[in-house]
Amino acid sequence: MDLALKLACQGMHGVGANPMVGCVIEKAGRIIAQGYHQVFGEAHAEINALNQINHQADGATLYVTLEPCSHQGKTPPCAQAIIESGAKKVIIAMLDPNPLVSGKGVAMLKNAGIEVLAGLLEQQAQQLNRGFIKRMKTGLPFVTCKIAMSLDGKTSMQSGESKWITGESARIDVQKLRSKNQAILTGSGTILADNPAMTVRLQGLSHTPIRVVIDSGHLITDKTLNIFSNDAPTQIFNTDNTKLATNGKIKLEDVLLQLGDQGINTVLLEAGPGLIGAMIESNLIDEFIIYSAPTLMGSHANSMAQLPINQMTDKINLAIHDVRMIDEDMRITASIKP
Repeated sequence: MDLALKLACQGMHGVGANPMVGCVIEKAGRIIAQGYHQVFGEAHAEINALNQINHQADGATLYVTLEPCSHQGKTPPCAQAIIESGAKKVIIAMLDPNPLVSGKGVAMLKNAGIEVLAGLLEQQAQQLNRGFIKRMKTGLPFVTCKIAMSLDGKTSMQSGESKWITGESARIDVQKLRSKNQAILTGSGTILADNPAMTVRLQGLSHTPIRVVIDSGHLITDKTLNIFSNDAPTQIFNTDNTKLATNGKIKLEDVLLQLGDQGINTVLLEAGPGLIGAMIESNLIDEFIIYSAPTLMGSHANSMAQLPINQMTDKINLAIHDVRMIDEDMRITASIKP
C-alpha cells in the first residue's frame, strides 16, 4: 500500500478535480502490475494496473488507495473490471468520500465474492487527498495560507517593501508549495503593490496553478499587470460576479464555493494582512505554512494578519504539526485549534 500511495502522488498535476489514486497488484508474494490515475477523464489507477497484465488477475490481490468506483462516469466502473479480472482480494486505504457513492464499490466487490479489507494506511491516504475530501464533503477546497514573516511577526514595511524577508532556500520551497496547489489566491492590494506574476518559477516544475484575485473595489483594470500573462489563467472576483457579505465586501466563502464548483481541490492563499485576517475570521483557512526569518522588523512594520483582538480570551490558538529548518529560516506547519 505504501508503494500505491507513492504511485498516486505521480498524478498530482494531471488528475484535475479527481483524487490521486494508486494501485498495486500482488500475486504469490510478487508484484505483477502497478498503475496510477494519470489524467482527468482517462483510465483510473486500477485499469492502468490491470492493463499491464491484460486484465488477467486470477487469484491476485489488489492494493488501492481509494475505494474502486462502481458507477459509469467518464470511464467505466473499476469495480466491475476488478470482478471480471478474477482477483480474489482487494485491500483499500479509504472509502470514497463522496457521500453519494461511498461504500458502493466495496458492496459490489463483496457481492461478487471478492474479499475486501479497508483502512490500511488510511490516514496517509486521507492526507494525500485532503483537498478532494473536503470538497466532496463541503463544496470548499482545502486552503493553505503561506506567510513569510520576521521573528516578530511582520510581513512588510509600512511602505509595502517586503523583498526579501526569508532566504533563497525558503523561497525555493515556496515554489514547490505553489506547484502542489491548483490555485493561488490573493487580493487586489497585493497585486497593485507588488505586481507579482503568481507563477511557479523553478526549473523542473512545469505546473502553474490558476491565479485568483479578490477585487472588491474593481481596482484591477490594467491588463499589462503580470497576473494577465499567458503563463496561467487568471480569475478576478468582484462585486459583479460574487455574493456580498453584510459589510458590503465580497463574501469569501462564495469565492471558494465557486472554485470548488470548478473542481479546484486545493488553494494556496498568498495575500496581505487584510485578506489573511478576513479569511481567518471567516474560518476558511485549513492550514498555515509560515516561513519565519531570524530578523526583527520593528513596530512600524505590518503584521501578518489584521485581526480585531483586544483581550486574551479572544486570542486564536494554533496547533503546531511540524517545524523544520530551511537554512536559517524556520518553516512551521500549523492549523487553528477547534
